[in-house]
Amino acid sequence: MMTLRRLFLTALGCSLSACATVDIPSRNAPFESLPESHGAVAQGYEPLERSVLQLQPEFVTPVVAVDTLDGNAYNPQALGALGSVAGSDMSITKVTVRVPRTLKASEANRYLPQGDIVWREDPLGNRHAQVQAIVQNALEAGVRPLSGPVQAELDVEVLRFHALTQKARYTTGGVHSISFTMVLRDAQTGEALTEVREIEADLTAFGGRRALVAIAEGNTQKVRITGFLAKVIQQEILAPGSRAPRRGGLIQALNKL
Repeated sequence: MMTLRRLFLTALGCSLSACATVDIPSRNAPFESLPESHGAVAQGYEPLERSVLQLQPEFVTPVVAVDTLDGNAYNPQALGALGSVAGSDMSITKVTVRVPRTLKASEANRYLPQGDIVWREDPLGNRHAQVQAIVQNALEAGVRPLSGPVQAELDVEVLRFHALTQKARYTTGGVHSISFTMVLRDAQTGEALTEVREIEADLTAFGGRRALVAIAEGNTQKVRITGFLAKVIQQEILAPGSRAPRRGGLIQALNKL
């Protein structure tokens, strides 16, 4: 009888000890390494080499206080043969970039600050002028290889320029959300060769460890955005509407609010 009682108590004790397993705190566990593909840029949108960009503009039209595109309206009937000119037949003699003062620049250090302009990589100052210089340099680099016989001017107005805040840059990353309108005009008459089109140029933005590595390699936000916009404008001139838009996501949608 004593033996059966001892066996019963032993079995009960083992059962209770199995239910009392203690969780090990994980707050001091090392961070999981990110995969190499984390935040990678989609094929075809890798940044251009800095030597290719030639970031110093050959001509700059620093207009930042204009609210709307002006000039003659698009009139295919009046253009004649020019109305069907291909992008490969053009050479761009002038790039004009406007950043309206009506666009709100935000300095709030939040993950998703409200505003039209979010830019922190230059010192605190005139964000409209800083964005104008970035877009100007990028578009000039993009159109420089075009060497067709038809001389045209590129007229652009920035609608949104969202890079990352400090908080997002060093943690989550996100999306560089940039949009603008563009129209090509005859260099001699100012007549519009194309309709005014809105272009969305959204680019994956590095965050955390990947951002720190990119900064160490000189691949800053400004370098990546400049190279990306150069490719975007060249493709939009050579083959309008041929770019596949970046796949939507929550951050991308919130960036457009």
